[in-house]
Amino acid sequence: MGEFKALPWTRGADEIKQALLSVRCLAGQTQIAKVLSHALSETRTSKVNALVFVGDCIEEDPDLLGALAGKLGILNLPLFIFQEGNNPQVGNIFSQLATLSGGAYCQFDQGSAKQLGQLLAAVAVYAAGGKTALKSNLLSMDASVQRLLQQLK
Repeated sequence: MGEFKALPWTRGADEIKQALLSVRCLAGQTQIAKVLSHALSETRTSKVNALVFVGDCIEEDPDLLGALAGKLGILNLPLFIFQEGNNPQVGNIFSQLATLSGGAYCQFDQGSAKQLGQLLAAVAVYAAGGKTALKSNLLSMDASVQRLLQQLK
Protein backbone atom coordinates (compact mmCIF):
# COMPACT_ATOMS: atom_id res chain seq x y z
CA MET A 1 0.00 0.00 0.00
CA GLY A 2 1.35 3.36 -0.99
CA GLU A 3 4.40 1.79 -2.60
CA PHE A 4 6.30 3.79 -5.18
CA LYS A 5 9.37 2.45 -6.89
CA ALA A 6 11.55 4.25 -9.43
CA LEU A 7 13.92 2.18 -11.53
CA PRO A 8 17.22 3.56 -12.81
CA TRP A 9 17.18 5.44 -16.12
CA THR A 10 17.94 3.32 -19.14
CA ARG A 11 18.43 3.95 -22.85
CA GLY A 12 17.97 0.49 -24.30
CA ALA A 13 14.62 -0.90 -25.41
CA ASP A 14 15.45 -4.35 -24.02
CA GLU A 15 16.19 -2.92 -20.57
CA ILE A 16 12.94 -0.95 -20.59
CA LYS A 17 11.00 -4.01 -21.72
CA GLN A 18 12.43 -6.13 -18.90
CA ALA A 19 11.62 -3.42 -16.35
CA LEU A 20 8.04 -3.15 -17.61
CA LEU A 21 7.58 -6.91 -17.51
CA SER A 22 8.47 -6.86 -13.82
CA VAL A 23 5.67 -4.41 -12.94
CA ARG A 24 2.77 -5.90 -11.00
CA CYS A 25 -0.38 -4.01 -10.10
CA LEU A 26 -2.05 -4.69 -6.79
CA ALA A 27 -5.03 -3.20 -5.02
CA GLY A 28 -4.49 0.17 -3.43
CA GLN A 29 -4.85 3.84 -4.14
CA THR A 30 -3.28 5.43 -7.19
CA GLN A 31 0.16 6.98 -6.75
CA ILE A 32 0.00 9.57 -9.55
CA ALA A 33 1.18 12.48 -7.36
CA LYS A 34 4.27 10.46 -6.42
CA VAL A 35 5.01 9.79 -10.09
CA LEU A 36 4.63 13.45 -11.04
CA SER A 37 6.69 14.64 -8.05
CA HIS A 38 9.44 12.17 -8.90
CA ALA A 39 9.48 13.38 -12.52
CA LEU A 40 9.77 16.99 -11.31
CA SER A 41 12.71 16.07 -9.11
CA GLU A 42 14.45 14.14 -11.90
CA THR A 43 14.05 16.86 -14.53
CA ARG A 44 15.46 19.47 -12.14
CA THR A 45 18.59 17.30 -11.91
CA SER A 46 18.87 16.22 -15.54
CA LYS A 47 16.67 17.09 -18.54
CA VAL A 48 13.80 14.65 -19.08
CA ASN A 49 12.13 14.94 -22.50
CA ALA A 50 8.82 13.18 -21.89
CA LEU A 51 6.82 11.39 -19.20
CA VAL A 52 4.41 8.57 -20.02
CA PHE A 53 1.62 7.53 -17.67
CA VAL A 54 -0.76 4.66 -18.41
CA GLY A 55 -3.71 4.32 -16.07
CA ASP A 56 -7.40 3.67 -15.67
CA CYS A 57 -8.47 5.65 -12.61
CA ILE A 58 -7.72 8.54 -10.27
CA GLU A 59 -8.25 8.39 -6.53
CA GLU A 60 -6.24 11.50 -5.68
CA ASP A 61 -7.06 15.20 -5.45
CA PRO A 62 -7.33 16.47 -9.06
CA ASP A 63 -6.28 19.98 -7.97
CA LEU A 64 -3.04 18.67 -6.47
CA LEU A 65 -2.37 16.66 -9.62
CA GLY A 66 -3.15 19.71 -11.75
CA ALA A 67 -0.66 21.82 -9.80
CA LEU A 68 2.03 19.18 -10.32
CA ALA A 69 1.21 18.88 -14.04
CA GLY A 70 1.45 22.67 -14.35
CA LYS A 71 4.94 22.54 -12.80
CA LEU A 72 5.89 19.90 -15.36
CA GLY A 73 4.74 22.31 -18.07
CA ILE A 74 6.86 25.12 -16.64
CA LEU A 75 9.89 22.81 -16.83
CA ASN A 76 8.95 21.78 -20.41
CA LEU A 77 8.33 18.17 -19.42
CA PRO A 78 5.24 17.04 -21.36
CA LEU A 79 3.05 14.38 -19.78
CA PHE A 80 1.63 11.80 -22.17
CA ILE A 81 -1.33 10.09 -20.56
CA PHE A 82 -2.86 6.95 -22.02
CA GLN A 83 -6.14 5.95 -20.43
CA GLU A 84 -7.21 2.34 -20.34
CA GLY A 85 -11.01 2.06 -20.32
CA ASN A 86 -13.62 4.70 -20.91
CA ASN A 87 -14.49 6.43 -17.62
CA PRO A 88 -15.38 9.96 -18.81
CA GLN A 89 -14.58 11.68 -15.48
CA VAL A 90 -11.13 10.10 -15.41
CA GLY A 91 -10.62 10.98 -19.07
CA ASN A 92 -11.50 14.60 -18.40
CA ILE A 93 -8.95 14.88 -15.58
CA PHE A 94 -6.26 13.01 -17.53
CA SER A 95 -6.83 15.33 -20.49
CA GLN A 96 -6.49 18.40 -18.26
CA LEU A 97 -3.26 17.10 -16.74
CA ALA A 98 -1.78 16.47 -20.18
CA THR A 99 -2.79 19.95 -21.34
CA LEU A 100 -1.33 21.64 -18.26
CA SER A 101 2.02 19.94 -18.88
CA GLY A 102 2.10 20.66 -22.61
CA GLY A 103 1.65 16.96 -23.36
CA ALA A 104 -1.16 14.90 -24.82
CA TYR A 105 -3.89 12.45 -23.82
CA CYS A 106 -5.30 9.42 -25.61
CA GLN A 107 -7.77 6.75 -24.60
CA PHE A 108 -7.45 3.10 -25.56
CA ASP A 109 -9.24 -0.08 -24.58
CA GLN A 110 -7.96 -3.28 -23.00
CA GLY A 111 -7.74 -4.99 -26.38
CA SER A 112 -5.56 -2.31 -27.91
CA ALA A 113 -2.04 -3.51 -27.16
CA LYS A 114 -1.01 -2.61 -30.71
CA GLN A 115 -2.40 0.91 -30.33
CA LEU A 116 -0.58 1.40 -27.03
CA GLY A 117 2.61 0.15 -28.68
CA GLN A 118 2.18 2.74 -31.45
CA LEU A 119 1.59 5.50 -28.90
CA LEU A 120 4.63 4.55 -26.82
CA ALA A 121 6.79 4.44 -29.96
CA ALA A 122 5.48 7.88 -30.92
CA VAL A 123 6.46 9.30 -27.52
CA ALA A 124 9.94 7.80 -27.92
CA VAL A 125 10.30 9.55 -31.29
CA TYR A 126 9.03 12.79 -29.74
CA ALA A 127 11.42 12.51 -26.77
CA ALA A 128 14.37 11.98 -29.11
CA GLY A 129 13.56 14.64 -31.70
CA GLY A 130 10.55 16.71 -30.73
CA LYS A 131 7.35 17.40 -32.61
CA THR A 132 9.16 17.86 -35.93
CA ALA A 133 10.66 14.37 -35.74
CA LEU A 134 7.30 12.87 -34.88
CA LYS A 135 5.57 14.65 -37.77
CA SER A 136 8.11 13.27 -40.26
CA ASN A 137 7.99 9.71 -38.87
CA LEU A 138 5.86 6.98 -40.43
CA LEU A 139 4.12 6.59 -37.05
CA SER A 140 2.46 9.95 -37.66
CA MET A 141 0.10 8.28 -40.14
CA ASP A 142 -1.60 6.36 -37.30
CA ALA A 143 -4.90 7.99 -36.23
CA SER A 144 -4.12 7.87 -32.50
CA VAL A 145 -0.68 9.40 -33.09
CA GLN A 146 -2.37 12.12 -35.17
CA ARG A 147 -4.54 12.93 -32.13
CA LEU A 148 -1.39 13.27 -30.03
CA LEU A 149 0.23 15.55 -32.59
CA GLN A 150 -2.82 17.83 -32.66
CA GLN A 151 -2.57 18.32 -28.89
CA LEU A 152 1.16 19.16 -28.79
CA LYS A 153 2.13 22.82 -28.85
